[in-house]
Amino acid sequence: MDESDARWISDTFHSACPGREVMEHVTGRWVPLILAALTPGPMRFFELRERIEGISEKMLSAKLRTLVRDGMVERTVEPTTPPQVSYELTELGRGLSRPFAQLVRWISAHTPEVMAAQRHYDEAVHDFAAPSA
Repeated sequence: MDESDARWISDTFHSACPGREVMEHVTGRWVPLILAALTPGPMRFFELRERIEGISEKMLSAKLRTLVRDGMVERTVEPTTPPQVSYELTELGRGLSRPFAQLVRWISAHTPEVMAAQRHYDEAVHDFAAPSA
């Protein structure tokens, strides 16, 4: 590997950087919520589905599969009848879940301000677009 190869491997702004795929995996609508939900500890599939309102079983299953493949979540199957499956953050996943948990807290704390800014913007756009009499 020469120096130019090393540059794109660690530069997510470079179009050929493998980090782009990682970024795509972790910045979607559901992954931050999944990681934040798993931050306190392991959860079973149904617990995650109930905790994250609005996510379909199919989407949760797909996102968990990707997170397991990426090494951020560990899937454990208990040999019971029926098998009990739980999901837990790996050390890699815990490192990513911290900023996502902070993001979720920030969103919770600042949603009223963002909504007020949206209303202010929408009113200004409406007032500008309204024909004068």
